[in-house]
Amino acid sequence: MATKLPSDYSEGSIRVLKGLEPVKQRPGMYTRTDNPLHVIQEVLDNSADEALAGYGKKIKVTLYLDGSVGIDDDGRGIPFGMHPEEQAPVIELVFTRLHAGGKFDKGKGGAYSFSGGLHGVGVSVTNALATRLEATSYREGKAARLVFSAGDVIEPLHIRAASDGDRKQGTSVRVWPDAKYFESSALPMAELTHLLRSKAVLMPGVQVTLVNEKTKDTQVWQYKGGLRDYLAQNLNADPVIPLFDGEGFADANHDSFAEGEGASWCVAFTEDGAPVRESYVNLIPTSAGGTHESGLRDGLFTAVKSFIELHSLLPKGVKLLPEDVFARASYVLSAKVLDPQFQGQIKERLNSRDAVRLVSSFVRPTLELWLNQHVEYGKKLAELAIKAAQSRQKAGQKVEKRKGSGVAVLPGKLTDCESKDLAQNEVFLVEGDSAGGSAKMGRNKESQAILPLRGKVLNTWEVERDRLFANTEIHDISVAIGVDPHGPNDSPDLGGLRYGKVCILSDADVDGSHIQVLLLTLFFRHFPKLVEAGHVYVARPPLFRVDAPARGKKPASKAYALDEGEMTAILDKLRKEGVREGAWSISRFKGLGEMNAEQLWDTTLNPDTRRLLPVQLGCFNFVQTESLITKLMGKGEAAARRELMELHGDAVDVDI
Repeated sequence: MATKLPSDYSEGSIRVLKGLEPVKQRPGMYTRTDNPLHVIQEVLDNSADEALAGYGKKIKVTLYLDGSVGIDDDGRGIPFGMHPEEQAPVIELVFTRLHAGGKFDKGKGGAYSFSGGLHGVGVSVTNALATRLEATSYREGKAARLVFSAGDVIEPLHIRAASDGDRKQGTSVRVWPDAKYFESSALPMAELTHLLRSKAVLMPGVQVTLVNEKTKDTQVWQYKGGLRDYLAQNLNADPVIPLFDGEGFADANHDSFAEGEGASWCVAFTEDGAPVRESYVNLIPTSAGGTHESGLRDGLFTAVKSFIELHSLLPKGVKLLPEDVFARASYVLSAKVLDPQFQGQIKERLNSRDAVRLVSSFVRPTLELWLNQHVEYGKKLAELAIKAAQSRQKAGQKVEKRKGSGVAVLPGKLTDCESKDLAQNEVFLVEGDSAGGSAKMGRNKESQAILPLRGKVLNTWEVERDRLFANTEIHDISVAIGVDPHGPNDSPDLGGLRYGKVCILSDADVDGSHIQVLLLTLFFRHFPKLVEAGHVYVARPPLFRVDAPARGKKPASKAYALDEGEMTAILDKLRKEGVREGAWSISRFKGLGEMNAEQLWDTTLNPDTRRLLPVQLGCFNFVQTESLITKLMGKGEAAARRELMELHGDAVDVDI
């Protein structure tokens, strides 16, 4: 008798998600699911983009008694005519298509020169996760309304002549978020009011209103003093020197940046109190910071260091680091970037590499000039930074003395860093001696250590803990990081940890991925508390380099891509910039050893421009992850591995 398989894997097994189905199936990939604030923010950001473009002066948010939220603006109104290619009303496409919007064309003829990024989602996600959404657009003497439920049109577009009671132009959206997609259906009021107030701060003259029908409260924000007044009102301590504010934007003749790109900022330095730090890109709040904040840090540090050197203020034996200047800084930073690249769909962190240079190039000369015009204030700021550097170095020496007598002999092939500051220090476990050589030359000697590994590390999933040190590579890893192997229920002593970040750095090819998996297996199985505490990371070196010729006023440039998808995006951008097809050259790195020290620093080691992924359990708990890794790494699990590959093999894009 034939045994029936538990499932039939055939052509009919493949399901294609259409329209807004992906959002409903996996809402966490597109938005925050702890509460509906982000889906409301998507609508609000569209109104803010209208104001940023100069077409609106009022934004109103209403919290209704039935739990719905209304967002009204006096912008241009969403177009409601038929789309020339899709043969559907534009306003319907905006709310029902993941890749539809007015922000794709960033040229002078586009609807938005500067907007809150572009990830192909936006209000369509809001619509997908709402039981009901009503949208009305006022423009050209007409009012157009349509209604959706769970992303589907339930009342088709109705266009009528605008009446005397209607506004002349603008958009009105009312949303009923679907509670089943969120852990809590209540909006966090403190976050919402902070978000609305920040919009008013960043757009002086624009009036932002919040009406709460439940509490019968109305709050109105309208700032004319901008960032300086806002930061002064929110500081937790008196500043050491007057607030430093300024702005800088590229003009039409700028060599490196598009017209209008730049930043405005206000910085305060205090001796105590929690620092106040807020950053924005095209009005989008970036709560996790990003490359624009790195640019501010770089500009501040370079200017202060230059002032200290000019006046010979640095005591002997003291080495100044960026964090010594930045640690006591409070700031509000608002950057304008033509084509911002964000991490994740909720845009909480800016990843655009050029933003470091963009912000720094405007902050540094402005602060240098200000410090040299106000020498006494400059000396006070220098004193604050030097004091921070001395405290940091003293703390590092204390740790060294406390641990000095009982520490194991460090492996000879470890190239250690100079700093003893755990928060700053990081070690890179590098595949191969040749790559280790480039990494040693390209690293920051102050805070980055290199441990080269020979060949592939042992698969430790089924190795007993007391036999681990028989393997030289694993012995060296354990001694270098300063933590002994342990289990998930143990309480290991992490006091000996020598690096805040333990980074796996392997080639971008299949072999490199295999080494990555073996090291991740080691850390999950024998150093789980390091993973749990967020100390383990995976570095992502690029697979391709694209060299582009000079074009117009732009000099020749190079760009790096993690994979073919990113490379295609780079080539598309070059075509838009008018670069002739094939005028560029593409190099594929066979391994890290092919990169010189400068390339490895730019792409993989530099904290401002690298891609470094934290290792987390994600949506799985420890038991689920253990079960999955057993199937992948266990010696007697060939059948389970085959089943996994049959189920999920098509979802993997392998570069061979």
